[in-house]
Amino acid sequence: MATVELRFSALPEHVRTARLVAAAVARRAGVDEAVLDEVRLAVGEACTRAVGLHQSHEVAAPVRVVLIEEEKQFSIEVGDEAPHANGKDAPAAEAGAEADAEAEDEMGLAVISGLVDDVEVTTGEDGGRIRMTWPVSVAPVVR
Repeated sequence: MATVELRFSALPEHVRTARLVAAAVARRAGVDEAVLDEVRLAVGEACTRAVGLHQSHEVAAPVRVVLIEEEKQFSIEVGDEAPHANGKDAPAAEAGAEADAEAEDEMGLAVISGLVDDVEVTTGEDGGRIRMTWPVSVAPVVR
């Protein structure tokens, strides 16, 4: 099992770099060429979501992307350290802003689910993680 880990400051301009790295590692792992655009788009959505969460919650920690190459599958985990509370104790003004952010978050997750068949989302007060998995259909490219 080969693993590549990428950490970047929660800034939108770094999302493109994460997308490019993910596509390159996926190609090397043997993910079908026809699926690479979906990998790129899904990673972009997941990283954009994580950056937005970090910025809205003023989290200084970096966004974490882990690319995992296994024998028959390739997985990407995008993690954030923003709290994912349900907002029950928030004042009314904050609750409205949180509802908007939650709706945007749900749309991003819907886009990811449309691009990736195997998605696992976990959230908690310490942060969240999106794990996306694709089958490996050809032998890995060795260069």
